This record gives sequence, C-alpha cells and structure tokens, in this order.
Amino acid sequence: MEFQPTAAAPLCAGPDAHPHKPAFAMPRGATDTHFHIFGPMAQYGFSNKRIYTPPDALLADWQRLANTLGVERGVIVQPSVYGTDNSVALANLKAMKDKWRAVVVVEDSINDKELDAMHMVGVRGIRFNVVDVATEKGVLPIHRVRRMAERIAPLGWHVQFLMHVDDYPDLEKMFDGFPTDIVVDHFGYMKASKGPQHPGFQAFLRLMKSGRCWCKFTGAYRISAHDMPYPDITPLAHAIINANPERVVWGSDWPHPKHEDAMPNDGELCDRLLEWVPDAAIRDKVLAANPAKLYGF
Repeated sequence: MEFQPTAAAPLCAGPDAHPHKPAFAMPRGATDTHFHIFGPMAQYGFSNKRIYTPPDALLADWQRLANTLGVERGVIVQPSVYGTDNSVALANLKAMKDKWRAVVVVEDSINDKELDAMHMVGVRGIRFNVVDVATEKGVLPIHRVRRMAERIAPLGWHVQFLMHVDDYPDLEKMFDGFPTDIVVDHFGYMKASKGPQHPGFQAFLRLMKSGRCWCKFTGAYRISAHDMPYPDITPLAHAIINANPERVVWGSDWPHPKHEDAMPNDGELCDRLLEWVPDAAIRDKVLAANPAKLYGF
C-alpha cells in the first residue's frame, strides 16, 4: 500500500536531477559515507511518526549519481522516516553484495542473532537521532546509548549521532570511557553562525582529538546561514580538520531529504571540498582512506 503525505508529514522535494562532475578527480576508493535510499513507496511503508514524506530515491538513482561524481563505495544511513524498520537498507545491501555498508536504527530489544545477521550483509554502526524525532527531542539518552554500544562493540561497530553539539558543552566528558567509536553528522550540526569558538563546538573538537570521534562533512546547507557556497562552513571545516584529519569522512546526504531551500547540485557540493580541505593529500584521505578504516572496506 502506497503511503501518502499528510499535513504532519508533507512531501519533500527530490534532488537536483542533473548533477555535474566535480572540478577535481575523486581518488580511488572514494566513498559517499552518508546517503539514504527511499522506496519504492508502494513496497515499503513509512513510520507514522515521520515528519516528512520523501519521494522515491532508489538504488539505480544513487548509482547514476555515484558514476557522475566518481564515487566507488557507499554507506546507506537509515533515515528517520522508516523508524527501526531497516528493510530498505538491508535489501539494498544484499543487492550490492558486500560493495556497500550501512548504519541502522534498532530497538533496544534486538537480539544478538539479528545483529550478527546485519553484520554479515554490511552493517557497521547504529544511529541515534536526538534532533528530528517526535520523542526525546534534544535529549541525549547517554545511559541507553552506552548499553547499546557495549552490545555492538564486539562487532567493531560505531555509534552515529544526529545531534546539535552546541547543546552539549561537556560532550567529551559525557563520552569518557565510551566503548565504541562515535560518529557525528553534519559538521556537528550546529548553526554555523555560532562559529568554531562556541563552547559546545570546542568540546566536540576535544572529543575528536581523543581519536575516538569521527565527523561527517555532510549537510552543509542544513547549518549554513547562506546559500551556496556556504562561506560560514569553512571555519568549522578547517577547525575540524586541524583537530584530527584522520577522523573526518565525507558524504553527499543525497537525496537531501526535508531540505526546504534551494536544492544543491551534488557536483557543486563536492567542489566545496576544495575549500574545506584544500590539502589534496588530506582530501584524498577524507574521501577514501578514512572511510575504508571506519567501515572496513
């Protein structure tokens, strides 16, 4: 049964259908570490708690984008619209036959056999969304997170967060002794106008310097106060790279769900890396070597 948009979950725009090639050559093993697959809507139902309804964005669509950008590997990230039903991500992992990885969202009640089965098809992390959810909004359930992290640690997985780092000025203390690596989306998901000296962002940088925290260069348009080329992102990006270039990865955030301003061209988004990571050797590391380590390619 096809799910229709509602007033509470309106249909959101799809991506730019004509991405251009980046202005630089992607390195061998270049990896998009953050994209979503939606649909087919007629086959996979959405969560009733979702806050948007995305159009179909299928495996073949992302493959065309990857070919245009020069990307060889991908990591599917479970979006909030599916809740803890990871059927779409798992079906596409199986279709790609170990060429992809995924980050899923699970219930605390999931059993070890289910986790092992996910690992076998390419899952390498679990995601906690403490921003765009209907319950516990803006709350970091650290005790629950630690319990789940202890369960997935033997698999070598990580815990990924959609969170506003500026809400947590003691972030590095909260994660003291955490049993797995941590991955934070969208440059820390703080409004860029607050600047890199914000206490929460400084705590995030300290956590990155510890070597157990990774940052995704994704979704710049979600935190910038400007249109492309998002000039206020550059100071944040440079601060993150200076903190620990070994723990930074890149992702397209395709198909840019629930983005309500001008839809970015994915080739132009890639080109921002020339400014965010001007050193070519470090940029290649962000695009290929770092994700290979994090996701086990």
